[in-house]
Amino acid sequence: MKFHPATLEGVLIVEPEPRRDERGFLARTYCEREFAAQGLNTRWVQQNHTSTREKGSVRGMHWQAEPLPEIKLVRCLAGRVLDVIVDVRPNSPTFGKWHAEELSAENMRALYIPAGFAHGFQCLEDTCELFYLMSEFYQPDLARGLRCDEPQVGIAWPLSILNLSPRDASLPLLSEAVVPTPA
Repeated sequence: MKFHPATLEGVLIVEPEPRRDERGFLARTYCEREFAAQGLNTRWVQQNHTSTREKGSVRGMHWQAEPLPEIKLVRCLAGRVLDVIVDVRPNSPTFGKWHAEELSAENMRALYIPAGFAHGFQCLEDTCELFYLMSEFYQPDLARGLRCDEPQVGIAWPLSILNLSPRDASLPLLSEAVVPTPA
């Protein structure tokens, strides 16, 4: 596997190195030793699989707050998505900045998302499936979110935003979602 730094500190693009032959391929998508050597999380307590049917659909932007923030490893198993993260760490020099990465079944990349980042995605074609490894169990009382069209953040979604869930459509702005902590 290759680990490439993204534009925001701690975020990595994880690229497998598939071995291909006439039958197809074999690719290692996670290795505890390789992740540990990079100083990354190696404890995954939950796996999530999501399917989204329509091109343009957006899910997000979600994160889990302290004291049990989630680290995520996200991979696209079918279709193509624009996977987006926003730094919601109040004292971070990149607070409110975003990074996007195209994940697809074809490129096989994964995005390693540290704690303190909101996560969401937009389907770039019909029927997209994502697979997540999560470092913490889901805690509904710690679930947080941010509007995907937050003007202060200014995510450049490539398609018109479609099919927001009622929850995602009612998420707050960044200033309402994240309360700064004293330095």
